[in-house]
This record gives sequence, C-alpha cells and structure tokens, in this order.
Amino acid sequence: MNKSELIKSLAEEKGLHVDDSAEIVDAFVDSIKEALVRGDRVEIRGFGSFKMKEYKGYTGRNPKTGDVVSVTPKKLPFFRPGKELKEYLNA
Repeated sequence: MNKSELIKSLAEEKGLHVDDSAEIVDAFVDSIKEALVRGDRVEIRGFGSFKMKEYKGYTGRNPKTGDVVSVTPKKLPFFRPGKELKEYLNA
C-alpha cells in the first residue's frame, strides 16, 4: 500500500472527502518526521516505534571499480514492530 492508497482507504472507511483524508495522513507523517528530526522516539502502541539510528563514517570500496571511498556518517530512521502487530501478522 502506498500513500495515495492509504488516503483513499481512510476516506472510504471513515466517509471523508479525499482532500480531508490527505490532510490527515500528511499531518500524521509530518508529525513523525518532525519528532525524529528532534531526536524523539515515536511509539504507536500496538503498531510499533520509530527512532533514529546514527551510523559512523567508514572507508569502503566501490564494488564495480574497487576504488576506496569514504562513506560519511549518517542518520537513518529505524522501525521496530510492536508485539500486537507481530502477533497479528503471525496468526
């Protein structure tokens, strides 16, 4: 499911206009992004949690050419599914 399918599904399930549904989904996603940028952990009970992980820079190799390249440090979002979601998916 992509974002537009989620918006359509929300609109149909709750009887909302697609534009209103899009605003809700956008606000939800923006709130999660802003919290992660601040370094906060986002937890949605029964679904899972999001947090940022920091990775240090390292020296790697270009697999095609074999040249040594320097990989810069980076931050990446990490999702950990909650217990209820795992149980639901494995039922």
